[in-house]
Amino acid sequence: MALHYNLSKVHALSDNDDEFVMQIITLFITEVPQDVMQIKLGIKTKEHKLAYSYAHKIKPTLDLLGMTQAFEEILEIEAWTKREGKRKEINETFDSVEAQVEKAVKELKKDFNI
Repeated sequence: MALHYNLSKVHALSDNDDEFVMQIITLFITEVPQDVMQIKLGIKTKEHKLAYSYAHKIKPTLDLLGMTQAFEEILEIEAWTKREGKRKEINETFDSVEAQVEKAVKELKKDFNI
């Protein structure tokens, strides 16, 4: 049973096409952790546009994988970038997103033998 993700939206979108589901999972595993690192870099260097662009990029994927808390927190990061906030305001939120993505990747790899 998946604890850190939910594939019900993926299955509904794909009409239970297993190949499509695997493409989404592979996309998540290969791209989202790299995108999260770009958000981290944007926050660290106060490059708000960089952080925003990658937060915006992964937002639909988090939603699609049923990662509700991470999705809500990405919205917070986007809002932070728009007001060009201070790093300390967003560090905890980012750390939570990063941890959730790491847990989901680990769980997906285990569940799908990737």
